Amino acid sequence: MIRSMTAFARCQHSAAFGALTWELRSVNHRYLDVYMRLPDDFRALEGKYREHITAALSRGKLECTLRFVPETVVEGGVQIHEEMTRSVIHACQKINDMLHQPSEIDPVRVLAWPGVVQEHQLDYKPILAASEECLKQALTQLIENREAEGRRLQTLIEHRAAAMQVIVDDVRKVMPEIIQCHREKLRSRLEELKVEVDQDRFEQEMVYLIQKMDVEEELDRLDSHVKELADVLQREEAVGRRLDFLMQELNREANTLGSKSADIRTTQSSVELKVLIEQMREQVQNIE
Repeated sequence: MIRSMTAFARCQHSAAFGALTWELRSVNHRYLDVYMRLPDDFRALEGKYREHITAALSRGKLECTLRFVPETVVEGGVQIHEEMTRSVIHACQKINDMLHQPSEIDPVRVLAWPGVVQEHQLDYKPILAASEECLKQALTQLIENREAEGRRLQTLIEHRAAAMQVIVDDVRKVMPEIIQCHREKLRSRLEELKVEVDQDRFEQEMVYLIQKMDVEEELDRLDSHVKELADVLQREEAVGRRLDFLMQELNREANTLGSKSADIRTTQSSVELKVLIEQMREQVQNIE
């Protein structure tokens, strides 16, 4: 299954303790590069999170963001640290005694003093377990989105590979005609110059010319690479690197075909092949 490296996924989990949200964004990259944004209370599980990610993905630059919003409604109302509260009030009263114009103690300001209101202590064990499960669901969604985009890329590549095969077949068909055309052109030129030519020598030169123009080996390699491309696209594994290598090989053969060209038709075919290969190469860069 072809997977793109470009995708997005978002998974949210709500429970009595609050709401967890994972957001995953991935783009193409040569290797698997994971960047994580985590609340401090979840740092201890970063290694576990990375294990889940590396088990699911092999390539791509992945940005992972975890958000946690705890439940703010606490049963029993606001809990006061009485000893701390008395200490704060006593300190305020001592300051009032030292002032020429004492003021009333504002209870709201007392409540705002650090430590006066006792914070509800969350049990993080179920929260951390839920965050792992939520990450797994987000990864499943990300992979589904990657595969959906991968199917689109596969279709584009297959269409261009089919167009390449047509060009290769056309060049193979037209090569005998090109060779014959050069033979007749050379003979016609010699007749114009009224030069007597040794037939054996003429045939030797023609053989040399045909060898220089011979692109059968390049066409065979192009055939082979296009067939391998179709095979690789059907594999149930990460094939991005293999496809990238195939693009290099296809481009090398297309360049050789152009360098051996002795006719406008094969030159144009070489250019068309390189355009198609470049279009495929751009798509392959996004495949895992």
